[in-house]
Amino acid sequence: MGGLMILTSMLLSVAVFGDITSDMLLLLIAVSVGFCALGFWDDYLTVAERNHRGVSARTKLAWQGAFGIALGLTLWVGDWPVTYQLTGDTGYAYLLVPFLKNLYIPLGFGFVALAAMVMMCTSNAVNLTDGLDGLAIGVTLATATAFTVLAYLASRVDYSAYLFIPYVPQAGEIVVFGCALVGASLGFLWFNSHPAQVFMGDTGSMMLGGALGAMALLLKQELLLVLIGGVFVIEAASVILQVGNFKLTGRRMFRMSPIHHHFEKLGIHESKIIIRFWTVAFLLALLGLATLKLR
Repeated sequence: MGGLMILTSMLLSVAVFGDITSDMLLLLIAVSVGFCALGFWDDYLTVAERNHRGVSARTKLAWQGAFGIALGLTLWVGDWPVTYQLTGDTGYAYLLVPFLKNLYIPLGFGFVALAAMVMMCTSNAVNLTDGLDGLAIGVTLATATAFTVLAYLASRVDYSAYLFIPYVPQAGEIVVFGCALVGASLGFLWFNSHPAQVFMGDTGSMMLGGALGAMALLLKQELLLVLIGGVFVIEAASVILQVGNFKLTGRRMFRMSPIHHHFEKLGIHESKIIIRFWTVAFLLALLGLATLKLR
């Protein structure tokens, strides 16, 4: 349950440097604590009560979806001063398409469903990536760093207008949260690097996934999360493909899933797999930031 270390470090930093009266910061804290509690419940059943299955997959999805719906409703109903520079529209009920500067797809109430899907997919994808020492936290570092940069750009009316991204007045507090997340992740990586002394468990992986998903939603960069967090997407997709292919053909597409275990089965050393996945994660983070000029 090393995820408690990450959450505690984040909350202490946010309390010192952030404005705890900020609605956006409180939302991020609430989401992080909620997903951390769900992961803690699963870890507690596994460790303390020796229930190796922990919380059932259906129950996890239900709670993750509930958290996502609650966040989506809060953003959809609330009067948030998020401004789209080209149209002058405000609010969260839109979907931005990367690489295009003037395509805002109105979602209406569908934004709530989008929020639920983002939160469920992100938290589970990070959870699936947490299979090798330092792998999930290193990829989280790359993703969180990119979104912290995006938050800073969105907090500036001049930069957001120049780059054609939504202006989010309270995004300065998202920057504080993102910096706290990056700092806590670095501290955790010190002890989680191979060979790991501390493990995050579902307590940490679900919390990290929830935090990243919430940052993407608050900044209106849900689709960009797919690119920046591409390693998480690949890990989750490998499991879906493995299960789907086995049910259809009776054969396994990979030697083992998630895909980092496939490379282990090929005889590649764990440390090399981790470093290469980190490299890909940082390249995808840079590519995601580069899309701001490819419009």
